Order: sequence, then C-alpha cells, then structure tokens
Amino acid sequence: MNEKPKQPQTSETFGETAKTKDEISRRQFLTYTLMGTGGFMASMLIIPPLRATLDSVLQKKQEEPMVAVADVSEITDEPKRFTFTLTIDDAWVKNQKTTFTAWVFKSENGDIMALSPICTHLGCTVDWNSNPKYPEEFFCPCHGGRYSKDGVNIPGTPPSSPLAVYAYEVKDGKLYLGKLISRS
Repeated sequence: MNEKPKQPQTSETFGETAKTKDEISRRQFLTYTLMGTGGFMASMLIIPPLRATLDSVLQKKQEEPMVAVADVSEITDEPKRFTFTLTIDDAWVKNQKTTFTAWVFKSENGDIMALSPICTHLGCTVDWNSNPKYPEEFFCPCHGGRYSKDGVNIPGTPPSSPLAVYAYEVKDGKLYLGKLISRS
C-alpha cells in the first residue's frame, strides 16, 4: 500500500511552461481585438454625420451677395417694381444666377423698404394698387390676399404672415439688395 497520491495535471505536465503575469490569455486577446474592431467600426459610423454637422460651422462665412438695383433718387413713396439678378452659391449649385423682383419705396419715416412680391399664403405674386376695391394695398388676385403698404398682412385675408423683405444697403447713392428675410 505504498501508493503515491495522484498529482493534478497542470500545464507543466503537458510540456507547457507556466504563464507569467505579463502574458495575456487567448480569451483576453480575443476580447481586446473584438473591442478594438468594434470601436473602429463605431467610429466609422459616427465620423460622417459628425463631419457633416461640423462642416457648416467650420466653413468660412461668405459675404452675402448684394447687387445694385437703382439710384436712391429714383425711389419715391410710391412702390415701384425692380427686377435684379443675384448669383447664389448653395450646397448643391455653385454660381447659380437667379432673378428676383422687389417692390421698393420710401416709408413715411424716410426708410427704404424692399418687399418680396411673393404672397405668404400660397406663393402667388402680389401687385401694388391692382384692385380698385382695395386702393393703396398689395393684392393677390389668386386667393384674395391683401397687404398694407408696408407689407403687413391684413387680418381676415388668407395670408397669415407679412411679405418678406430684402436685405439692403445704400452705398454711393445706389440701392443694393441682397437675400430675403422672412418676417413671420
């Protein structure tokens, strides 16, 4: 009965050396590799929308195009129609020439007003003093929209907001018009 107690089999019994603390197991290696791959793939999904969002913020602001429309001496207190062309760069088209129309006049306090002729109800074109029933008003013949001389919509008519105005500046005796500004 001189039997030796059996020793548990260890990696050393199979010819492998014991692992040191600096080595990683196969399971840890696979975990780190899969985490790295997952992180890389996640960053590939996050970067494009992040770049698209930040791109507009980081771009240099371009000066808004302004174009000479008339001599200031031509502008009276009676609205007069002026047509002008702006070159617009947007996200899809570069150097697009677009024609605009503006009703321009001097208000009672002497300020220049440049109104868009586009009705805010359904996008029809308004005319000044075109309906004898409504003198001294902008009138939309399509749906009966009416605006006062300063472009404010008249209550009880279809438009729910005033006519848009154009950005403007006066330089060297000339009136320059730029982009539309909504007044809703």
